[in-house]
Amino acid sequence: MDNKEMVVREEQTSLGSIRIADEVVRVIAGLAATEVPGVAGMSGGVVGGIVEMLGKKNLSKGVKVEVGEKEAAVDLFVIVDYGTRIPDVALRIQENVKKAIESMTGLSVVEVNVNVQGVAFSQEGKEEEHRVR
Repeated sequence: MDNKEMVVREEQTSLGSIRIADEVVRVIAGLAATEVPGVAGMSGGVVGGIVEMLGKKNLSKGVKVEVGEKEAAVDLFVIVDYGTRIPDVALRIQENVKKAIESMTGLSVVEVNVNVQGVAFSQEGKEEEHRVR
Protein backbone atom coordinates (compact mmCIF):
# COMPACT_ATOMS: atom_id res chain seq x y z
CA MET A 1 0.00 0.00 0.00
CA ASP A 2 1.47 3.32 -0.92
CA ASN A 3 1.52 6.30 1.42
CA LYS A 4 -0.77 8.31 -0.85
CA GLU A 5 -3.75 6.24 0.33
CA MET A 6 -2.79 6.02 3.97
CA VAL A 7 -4.12 9.30 5.35
CA VAL A 8 -7.23 10.88 4.01
CA ARG A 9 -7.81 13.60 6.45
CA GLU A 10 -5.61 15.12 9.06
CA GLU A 11 -6.84 17.74 11.42
CA GLN A 12 -5.02 19.64 14.12
CA THR A 13 -6.82 20.32 17.35
CA SER A 14 -5.61 21.99 20.50
CA LEU A 15 -4.92 18.52 21.92
CA GLY A 16 -3.11 17.08 18.89
CA SER A 17 -3.89 15.69 15.48
CA ILE A 18 -6.71 13.51 14.18
CA ARG A 19 -6.01 11.28 11.19
CA ILE A 20 -8.59 9.34 9.21
CA ALA A 21 -7.26 6.73 6.81
CA ASP A 22 -8.58 6.27 3.31
CA GLU A 23 -9.50 2.67 4.16
CA VAL A 24 -11.79 3.91 6.94
CA VAL A 25 -13.88 5.94 4.50
CA ARG A 26 -14.10 2.92 2.17
CA VAL A 27 -15.26 0.63 4.98
CA ILE A 28 -17.87 3.16 6.16
CA ALA A 29 -19.19 3.49 2.60
CA GLY A 30 -19.28 -0.28 2.07
CA LEU A 31 -21.11 -0.98 5.31
CA ALA A 32 -23.59 1.86 4.74
CA ALA A 33 -24.35 0.55 1.25
CA THR A 34 -24.93 -3.02 2.39
CA GLU A 35 -27.34 -1.83 5.12
CA VAL A 36 -29.82 -0.75 2.46
CA PRO A 37 -32.61 -3.26 1.81
CA GLY A 38 -32.36 -4.66 -1.70
CA VAL A 39 -28.55 -4.74 -1.76
CA ALA A 40 -27.33 -8.33 -2.04
CA GLY A 41 -23.67 -7.39 -1.71
CA MET A 42 -20.75 -5.49 -3.10
CA SER A 43 -19.05 -6.38 -6.35
CA GLY A 44 -15.33 -6.54 -5.79
CA GLY A 45 -14.08 -8.19 -8.93
CA VAL A 46 -11.43 -10.93 -9.00
CA VAL A 47 -9.20 -9.51 -6.24
CA GLY A 48 -12.10 -9.10 -3.81
CA GLY A 49 -13.24 -12.64 -4.54
CA ILE A 50 -9.78 -14.06 -3.90
CA VAL A 51 -9.48 -12.17 -0.60
CA GLU A 52 -12.80 -13.61 0.57
CA MET A 53 -11.80 -17.11 -0.54
CA LEU A 54 -8.82 -16.78 1.81
CA GLY A 55 -11.23 -16.28 4.67
CA LYS A 56 -10.89 -12.53 5.08
CA LYS A 57 -13.96 -10.35 5.07
CA ASN A 58 -13.23 -7.42 2.81
CA LEU A 59 -15.45 -4.60 4.08
CA SER A 60 -14.24 -2.14 1.47
CA LYS A 61 -14.90 -4.45 -1.47
CA GLY A 62 -16.57 -2.66 -4.36
CA VAL A 63 -15.81 0.81 -3.03
CA LYS A 64 -13.55 3.47 -4.50
CA VAL A 65 -13.11 6.80 -2.79
CA GLU A 66 -11.47 10.03 -3.78
CA VAL A 67 -10.89 12.24 -0.81
CA GLY A 68 -9.66 15.78 -0.51
CA GLU A 69 -9.09 17.80 2.62
CA LYS A 70 -12.78 18.55 3.13
CA GLU A 71 -14.69 16.65 0.45
CA ALA A 72 -15.10 13.08 -0.71
CA ALA A 73 -16.46 11.36 -3.81
CA VAL A 74 -17.47 7.71 -3.71
CA ASP A 75 -17.94 5.07 -6.40
CA LEU A 76 -19.81 1.93 -5.37
CA PHE A 77 -20.15 -1.34 -7.28
CA VAL A 78 -23.14 -3.28 -6.00
CA ILE A 79 -25.23 -6.35 -6.63
CA VAL A 80 -28.95 -5.93 -6.02
CA ASP A 81 -31.59 -8.46 -5.10
CA TYR A 82 -33.80 -9.69 -7.90
CA GLY A 83 -37.22 -8.04 -7.82
CA THR A 84 -36.14 -4.73 -6.28
CA ARG A 85 -36.65 -1.42 -8.04
CA ILE A 86 -33.05 -0.52 -8.85
CA PRO A 87 -33.42 3.31 -9.03
CA ASP A 88 -35.04 3.33 -5.57
CA VAL A 89 -32.33 1.11 -4.09
CA ALA A 90 -29.59 3.23 -5.69
CA LEU A 91 -31.08 6.44 -4.28
CA ARG A 92 -31.26 4.93 -0.78
CA ILE A 93 -27.64 3.79 -1.12
CA GLN A 94 -26.56 7.31 -2.10
CA GLU A 95 -28.41 8.86 0.85
CA ASN A 96 -27.20 6.30 3.40
CA VAL A 97 -23.55 6.43 2.30
CA LYS A 98 -23.50 10.25 2.25
CA LYS A 99 -25.07 10.44 5.71
CA ALA A 100 -22.73 7.82 7.20
CA ILE A 101 -19.51 9.35 5.85
CA GLU A 102 -20.49 12.91 6.73
CA SER A 103 -21.59 12.05 10.25
CA MET A 104 -18.62 9.81 11.05
CA THR A 105 -15.75 11.73 9.40
CA GLY A 106 -16.93 15.32 9.02
CA LEU A 107 -16.07 15.20 5.31
CA SER A 108 -18.55 16.69 2.85
CA VAL A 109 -19.63 14.06 0.32
CA VAL A 110 -20.03 15.65 -3.09
CA GLU A 111 -20.74 12.51 -5.16
CA VAL A 112 -21.94 8.97 -4.57
CA ASN A 113 -21.96 7.07 -7.83
CA VAL A 114 -23.75 3.71 -7.72
CA ASN A 115 -22.82 1.14 -10.34
CA VAL A 116 -25.10 -1.88 -10.38
CA GLN A 117 -22.93 -4.82 -11.45
CA GLY A 118 -25.35 -7.69 -11.05
CA VAL A 119 -28.59 -9.14 -9.79
CA ALA A 120 -28.69 -11.85 -7.13
CA PHE A 121 -31.40 -14.41 -6.80
CA SER A 122 -32.52 -15.48 -3.36
CA GLN A 123 -30.42 -18.31 -1.92
CA GLU A 124 -33.14 -19.41 0.42
CA GLY A 125 -34.87 -22.48 -0.86
CA LYS A 126 -38.50 -21.89 -1.10
CA GLU A 127 -40.60 -24.59 0.34
CA GLU A 128 -42.40 -26.50 -2.26
CA GLU A 129 -45.97 -25.62 -2.38
CA HIS A 130 -48.14 -28.51 -1.58
CA ARG A 131 -51.28 -28.85 -3.52
CA VAL A 132 -53.01 -30.45 -0.59
CA ARG A 133 -52.64 -29.78 3.09
